[in-house]
Amino acid sequence: MKRITNILLAAIFSLTLFAIAGCKTASPQKSAGIELFNGKNFDGWTFCMRSNSPPEKTWSVSDGVIHCTGQPYGYARTLQSYHDYKLTCTWRFLRVAPHADNSGIFIHDQLPDVVWPECIECQGWYWHQGDIMLHAGVGADGYPIAAKKATNVPQIGPPNENPVGEWNTNLVVCRGASLELYVNGKEMNHITGCNLTSGYIGIQSEGGDIEVRKLALEPLE
Repeated sequence: MKRITNILLAAIFSLTLFAIAGCKTASPQKSAGIELFNGKNFDGWTFCMRSNSPPEKTWSVSDGVIHCTGQPYGYARTLQSYHDYKLTCTWRFLRVAPHADNSGIFIHDQLPDVVWPECIECQGWYWHQGDIMLHAGVGADGYPIAAKKATNVPQIGPPNENPVGEWNTNLVVCRGASLELYVNGKEMNHITGCNLTSGYIGIQSEGGDIEVRKLALEPLE
C-alpha cells in the first residue's frame, strides 16, 4: 500500500511540473524581427524619383547590397507602414565629393509620394548623421510645425561616423511620439511629442553615392 501511495504521489508531482512548464511555454514570446531588405531585390518597396526618373537609373542590388547613386533626388520606401519599433540600418558612403555627400533615412513617411515628403528624416549629410530633420508638417516638443521648410534638430555633441568607405550602423528607436537616434552605438539625438507616430520607412537619394547592406526592424512590445 505504501508503495502504491508513493507511486501516486510521484505521478501527481510529475503532472504538476508538466502543467507549470506548459504555462511557461504559453507565455507571450518576443516579437520576431523583420528584414525590410531581402538581400536580392526590391520586393516590398516602391520609389519616388524627381521628374519620374526610372528608379533603375538610381537604385540597384548586387552581392546582397543596395546601391544608390544619389541622382536624381528621391527615395525608396517600404510598401508597409510601421509604428513602435527599432530600426537598424547598416550603410556606407562609397566616396565623398562636393555636392555628393548626402542621404537620409525617412521615418514615419506620409503620403502622397513627393520628392520631399512629410516625414522625420534621420539626416544623411556627411558628419551630420546625428541631426534630425522635421519636414514640412512635422513638429515635436520645442519644435513647432513648420508650414514649408524643414526644421533641423542638431546632433548631440561631435559626430560619431566612420570614415568614407567604412560601414556605419544607425539605430532608430520609435516609441509612441518619441524617437531616439544612435550612430555606431552612441546616442546622437532624441525628440519627444512628435505629431507623427507611424508611417513608411525610406532611404533617400540626395547626391551621396551610398550602399546599404542591412535594413531590419524589430517591433517593440
